[in-house]
Amino acid sequence: MSVQYAPKGLMGLLTPQANTTAEIEFAALMPRGIEPLVARMTSVRPTLESRLIDYFEGLDGTIAQFANAPIAAIAAACTGSSYLIGPEREDQLFNGLSSRLGRPVTSAGRSVVAACEALSAHRIALLSPYSDSLTAESVKYWQARGLEVVEVIRIGSDAAAFHPIYAIRSDATAVALRSLTTDRAQAIIALGTGMPSLATVLEHPQWRGVPVFSCMLALAWNAVRLAQGAPATAGSLLDVIAGKDWGARFRARF
Repeated sequence: MSVQYAPKGLMGLLTPQANTTAEIEFAALMPRGIEPLVARMTSVRPTLESRLIDYFEGLDGTIAQFANAPIAAIAAACTGSSYLIGPEREDQLFNGLSSRLGRPVTSAGRSVVAACEALSAHRIALLSPYSDSLTAESVKYWQARGLEVVEVIRIGSDAAAFHPIYAIRSDATAVALRSLTTDRAQAIIALGTGMPSLATVLEHPQWRGVPVFSCMLALAWNAVRLAQGAPATAGSLLDVIAGKDWGARFRARF
């Protein structure tokens, strides 16, 4: 069933409560005719780590915000939650949701893995906006998913900002990209669904011949292809990385 402003379908996006980036980038990445609806994952837990776990443990309630809207697939934009609950619990959770809801439900973490598989990329370099502790959890997660992390570049943040990740500017991501020294990576990933990164991907879809993408780009690509029942091909992903369909619109707006 189509609606007036989304003749090719609606996508459900779940984003952390204060994230100021995910829904804007997700909407920018949608192919023409597909539009997102957004629900916020909320938590009153006192620490970042406990909130990240709470977001995923409360997904049923968050998804219920969509009621009976005709959503084709649901995308959870929080990689930190994936790191902390781990691959086994994550797969159990998202496979269960997909089965119960009768539509694809995926996460940014699983989408990055799908993107690496499509590219036949087993060795990855990471651009991380996280704290030391969450960066370490991120590395453990990717390793548990069968990926070899060959380099990590930390992106500094402003401690006085409203949020250490959401307030990062895209030029900081570009600086981090240029700081990479490894020649072993088969994919370069800008981490964090809240770190603005699409401008960097558009400017540098490849770095020294290696594909560059972000968690949000992987999530949008994967959610759309799951909704359409399309295979996870390198060609389709590389088209998105290159800005085909969305790049000109993004530049015109931002």
